[in-house]
Amino acid sequence: MTDTIVGAPPPKSPTAAPGPSGAAREDLEATTGSSTALLRTIVGAVLRPIGGWMSASGAVELLAALDIPASTARSSLARLCARGVLQREARGDVAGYAIDPAAIPMLERGDSRIFRRVDAGDTTTSSTPWCLVSFSLPERQRARRHQLRRRLSALGCGTVADGLWIAPAGLEAELVETIGELGLREQAVLFTSAVALGDLASALPRWYDLATIRAACDGFLAHHAHPLVDAADAVTGRDAFARWVRALDEYRVIPYLDPGLPVTALPADWPAPAAAATFGELRARLEPVAVAYAAAVATAQPPRADEHRASR
Repeated sequence: MTDTIVGAPPPKSPTAAPGPSGAAREDLEATTGSSTALLRTIVGAVLRPIGGWMSASGAVELLAALDIPASTARSSLARLCARGVLQREARGDVAGYAIDPAAIPMLERGDSRIFRRVDAGDTTTSSTPWCLVSFSLPERQRARRHQLRRRLSALGCGTVADGLWIAPAGLEAELVETIGELGLREQAVLFTSAVALGDLASALPRWYDLATIRAACDGFLAHHAHPLVDAADAVTGRDAFARWVRALDEYRVIPYLDPGLPVTALPADWPAPAAAATFGELRARLEPVAVAYAAAVATAQPPRADEHRASR
């Protein structure tokens, strides 16, 4: 096992998120299903592939495909602008929204977490290495200690003991970045390449809330594992878009709850692999149609007032 003393500042990275505004932008603890959460999912999943810009009317129409009223849609757009995910950007005389360049690293980190298991398959075993985060903060820094615990939990770390957290080795880069962002390099030590020699099957339920993870996977499968339609079948682009965005929005929390726990140390009926497989199938069939629909809607320009009068 090696250890990384997070006391010396690491080399500067162009993808490092800025302080508090970066934390607000990341919003790791955001729940799914709300209008703002669905808009975040649209930004990450379909807005980037189509160029990173959408007209204001197109944004409202995309959210309407998810049964979100126009007034609620506009509030969510304003909220993501305030959080540094979107920025207002007109093109010509068309009002619109573009992805804030500072949000790109956050979206890319989300891609890596969400799609890694789907793209590579679940290869974690009982011999897969772990990271350990050890920290100690005095009572006068209670708020910072609470903030660190919340961030570690949101990233997918488990609790071994007070001041000692554990995570699969794949989270190493995110942990280094998080400790640095919170300014806790003096108080935290990150151990890497730790190998468990004991009984992981009995330890994992103490470290992680397996019931919550199972419930999230079972819920996703209940909502999305019914028979899929092929792209060639009579499914509209709007329907494919709505289904893909809702499926991604519900699934995206699972890789943070279960950040790659070793399946060999989990119950035989552990549902995470089935949820990942279902998500991968949904992605293959729905994503291309959904992106094409979004491209057509997001850049469509409403008729000008003079054109509307002339047609009357």
